[in-house]
Amino acid sequence: MRVLQIGAGGVGAAAAAIAARRTFFSSWVVADYSLERAQAVVAAVDDPRFSAARVDASSATEVRDLAAGATHVFNAVDPRFVMSIFDGAFAAGADYLDMAMSLSQPHPTQPYASTGVVLGEAQFATSSLWTEAGRLALCGIGVEPGLSDIFARYAADELFSSIDEIGVRDGSNLVVDGHAFAPSFSIWTTIEECLNPPVVWERERGWFTTEPFSEPEVFDFPAGIGPVECVNVEHEEVLLIPRWVDAGRVTFKYGLGAEFVSVLRTLHLLGLDSTVPVKVGDVSVAPRDVVAACLPDPASLGPRMRGKTCAGTWVRGTGVDGSPREVYLYHVVDNEWSMREYGHQAVVWQTAVNPVVALELLAGGTWSGVGVLGPEALPPKPFLDLLAAYGSPWAMR
Repeated sequence: MRVLQIGAGGVGAAAAAIAARRTFFSSWVVADYSLERAQAVVAAVDDPRFSAARVDASSATEVRDLAAGATHVFNAVDPRFVMSIFDGAFAAGADYLDMAMSLSQPHPTQPYASTGVVLGEAQFATSSLWTEAGRLALCGIGVEPGLSDIFARYAADELFSSIDEIGVRDGSNLVVDGHAFAPSFSIWTTIEECLNPPVVWERERGWFTTEPFSEPEVFDFPAGIGPVECVNVEHEEVLLIPRWVDAGRVTFKYGLGAEFVSVLRTLHLLGLDSTVPVKVGDVSVAPRDVVAACLPDPASLGPRMRGKTCAGTWVRGTGVDGSPREVYLYHVVDNEWSMREYGHQAVVWQTAVNPVVALELLAGGTWSGVGVLGPEALPPKPFLDLLAAYGSPWAMR
């Protein structure tokens, strides 16, 4: 396997550090708009299988040319670049993986009731082309989406005879010392998913939308994190899970906290979430890019971060024995552990480990497929077993 990784930010750097301990690939190119950043990632892993390159992720042509010798293109950048990397990988004849899917567009007249263009729609529209070419685009294989979808498929295969509801629930007790507001993940992506209309799936209605931060609930997270208020957020799982797993309802809720929600609402009120460039003097820049530039790089927060992050999938329905059943399948990463073991903060490490596990399964032939697929389209148990073998076990409550 010859991997081209596009993106050398927090998740990309963590993915390289994780992959460097494995033997399933022969070469791994880390490419980024900043060659210096890609070179820093390669220098940190200190492994002759790794090399650095420069690429403009917004150019499908540049991606195609750089991917000419790769078997797999691994997208580790913001979702605004999904389609150029996706198309470039196809043009190069490589398989493709990402951790977030093509962007949505709200319904033009009923944004908080009906879907417009949904997450991943542009990618799924090309599935027949990938199938005809005998190639695989494995989309949404981070932690959420990704591991959360695999949990849903595992529950359907092993634990339940019928499922009433699947709810992905994400929460943490992470604290960043010295910062009043310091998101542990890309603020560009966080704004996108939190301020867009959340999507909900119901068997009788199909997909529909609600207002941002709707349906608040308190969810009690394991591993000492405890109760956290969670709200509806737009996320790929709601668009992916119902395609392969039969459930009466599917939701995604983040444990954001009142202060975080307040900041996001203020950004929206002031128009600072906009991606449309605004001219200031002789310079045009998107307000959201300014917000991102003013905040600390999530990759740099690890030494000042304390606590744990939990990603999981709550499922309720009828168990295989015919009795009512309710479970929460989850994965917890302690920032102290991830910093000590890998030198990367918990949130980016938890996201990065999953595509590396998926690549290893694909390299060995344990996972295979063609077309545009989500993680729940593939057997869950080999993934969960290998994740534990990476030293990061999952659990169930």
